[in-house]
Amino acid sequence: MQPLSRVSPSSHHATRRLGRRRALSGLVLATIPASPAIAATGSLDLTQSFVGGLAVVIFVLAYALVMAEEKIHMRKSKPVLVAAGIIWGLIGWIYVQSGMSSESEHAFRMTLLEFTELMLFLLVAMTYINAMDERGVFDALRAWMVRKGFSYRTLFWMTGVLSFVISPVADNLTTALLMCAVVTKVAEGDKRFINLACINIVVAANAGGAFSPFGDITTLMVWQAGIVHFQEFFDLLVPSLVNFLIPAVVMSAFIKNRVPAGLEDNVYLKRGARRIIGLFLLTVTTAVACHTLLHLPPVLGMMTGLGYLQFFGYYLRQTLPRSIERKRTLYTQRGDWKMLEQLGSVVPFDVYKRVARAEWDTLLFFYGVVMCVGGLGFMGYLALLSDALYSGWNATGANIVLGVVSAVIDNIPVMFAVLTMEPEMSHGHWLLITLTAGVGGSLLSVGSAAGVAVMGQARGSYTFMGHLRWTPVIALGYAASVVTHLWLNAGSFAVYS
Repeated sequence: MQPLSRVSPSSHHATRRLGRRRALSGLVLATIPASPAIAATGSLDLTQSFVGGLAVVIFVLAYALVMAEEKIHMRKSKPVLVAAGIIWGLIGWIYVQSGMSSESEHAFRMTLLEFTELMLFLLVAMTYINAMDERGVFDALRAWMVRKGFSYRTLFWMTGVLSFVISPVADNLTTALLMCAVVTKVAEGDKRFINLACINIVVAANAGGAFSPFGDITTLMVWQAGIVHFQEFFDLLVPSLVNFLIPAVVMSAFIKNRVPAGLEDNVYLKRGARRIIGLFLLTVTTAVACHTLLHLPPVLGMMTGLGYLQFFGYYLRQTLPRSIERKRTLYTQRGDWKMLEQLGSVVPFDVYKRVARAEWDTLLFFYGVVMCVGGLGFMGYLALLSDALYSGWNATGANIVLGVVSAVIDNIPVMFAVLTMEPEMSHGHWLLITLTAGVGGSLLSVGSAAGVAVMGQARGSYTFMGHLRWTPVIALGYAASVVTHLWLNAGSFAVYS
């Protein structure tokens, strides 16, 4: 990896920074999913070449098609898949001509590893959500909310607050998927409300994840690099809360305070529903423990959790005949002919059917985005962007702009580029880039993993354009969170790390 420092290595300070940078690179490679930005320092600088310019044009055109998904009705995975193939094809051709094909191959494999870990993490989360849906968990929750008389406005605030509270522990992606499933079930058919509620969930989940090492991959990167200590992340609690509350207050004013339509029939949980919820919580706990105790990627815990579900699915299938016979006897004694009739439609639980129902368009979209960004990073564009910002601007302005940029490029490679450069910044500025990279993705629906996943979960209701209409309000919360951090943590800006 080529050093990006502009300081002469002959000085003592530069030597210290170089040593920290090497330690950082090794630590990141060893403890977190490989980021596309790992490939951001290829031996050939292609940023001034025709091939580099062509790659940027292709990426911009692909993203333009993604943004127009609502109008042209083309699934968002299609353009980025093609763009990723073309960009890496161009890279491969250039490096073959230069006799360095092994370097481009290694960079591609590292970028692919980033997608693989993200895909498997997402796949398990989606499978559990689909399993809970099949067992009637969300239908029952919807029925409970209707019976309690909760209005749409109450539901809006409940899911938003829960997203903010749960995401620091369960991560913003898993939390957003879970809350989105609740909203789509309770407000089924009301696209306008679902869109607003999903925007609120994405903003809240990203904000909640910004003040915890476990809330987002970017915060995990900063924590593992030793830049910000565990307890210091809580300095961002109030700014993160401001980031969530300001757009939530504005959006809630546009929600009609009415109650969802009632259900005609009572909803019953299918056998094993509560235990699947427990297994999901155990899976999240296992994923967190894999990182905190074993220093292994959280995806290991998630895949282990898929094994939990498979074993439980086997148990449900094996015991189904005995369970049906017991219930048939009970309902016959009660004279409950309606429940007896429903027993005839019971089918065995199949984990692989839940896996098949995962939102594959979302997963393939992630592949395209990660590979596109990884290719541009390998060409040198991420390092070029970071270098230009920190050389020409002050650290405050650069960190604020990078937060906005992360809504388009993705916060993981942006954060890794900053960590690799290790610009000389105060502790307050490191907290600032942690905050802005975490919440900046909320500005666009495609700006964060949570937003992209929710787009797939609430297809047709939560869209890019639907989110974009509220971007000015979200930007107001973004600006307010930055100002709050600059004010509350002013003392930390005077001390250089």
